[in-house]
Amino acid sequence: MNKFLLRALVLASVNIAVLANAQFRTRNRMDKLEDFDEQKFSWGFYLNGNMLDYRIVLNPRYGTYGNQNLVSSKESTSFGAGLIAKWRLNDYLDLRMEPGLQFAQRKLIFDTSYNNQYSNGTLTNDPFIPMTLTDKDRNREVKSTLVDIPVLLELHGQRWYNSRPYVAAGVNYIVNLQSNSDSTDDNMQQVFRSTTHNFAWSAEMGIQFYFNKFKLTPAIRGTFFMNNEIVADNATTPPYWASAISTLQTRAIMFVLKFE
Repeated sequence: MNKFLLRALVLASVNIAVLANAQFRTRNRMDKLEDFDEQKFSWGFYLNGNMLDYRIVLNPRYGTYGNQNLVSSKESTSFGAGLIAKWRLNDYLDLRMEPGLQFAQRKLIFDTSYNNQYSNGTLTNDPFIPMTLTDKDRNREVKSTLVDIPVLLELHGQRWYNSRPYVAAGVNYIVNLQSNSDSTDDNMQQVFRSTTHNFAWSAEMGIQFYFNKFKLTPAIRGTFFMNNEIVADNATTPPYWASAISTLQTRAIMFVLKFE
């Protein structure tokens, strides 16, 4: 998904919310889907747009030079979709599982030519032959296909006619299908490696709108990886890439449209 599609999702939700608000102001309105939330189990699906970036903690030796950070990232927009399974616990709490597939592409920039000064070797790296980094060496396009399985506990307020606010929080198990973690090649061969199995936490807030045939929920969710995703380069690889990063963690802000 590009920025245009992300904006389209936002505009669609705003338009729906405006129409719904007009509906809620009608004096003789009727509540819609009155018994929907009384079901023990219910199902649905969602579409989402993402803004993804990395949280980077740099190695103080190979990732910095004076006050200059030698590694940076550029955020990107992407998209995803998934299913919703809801278990009603009581009048105010629901347990949700929302497995989905997320697509992402981010960019890491390694301005680490300064590490040539360590070519004679250090306690953590063997001696190496200095090299001049080309644009291909400095830039890594990191593509990810993420199987995201969040389990969220939802706390919602009382229904106000055809709307209901809520907040939710929980944990995610995330599998990166394009991690390259098992590859024998590394950044020396332009292959960036990260962990396949990951854990994260998520927080979400939104408003549920009730219509005649379905419930629509626009929401904002933040997802933050808890584990370090970086996979070290091979021992013979100079410290231009993975050695410059101590911790690498994905963080994402998601705009979600749910249909139930």
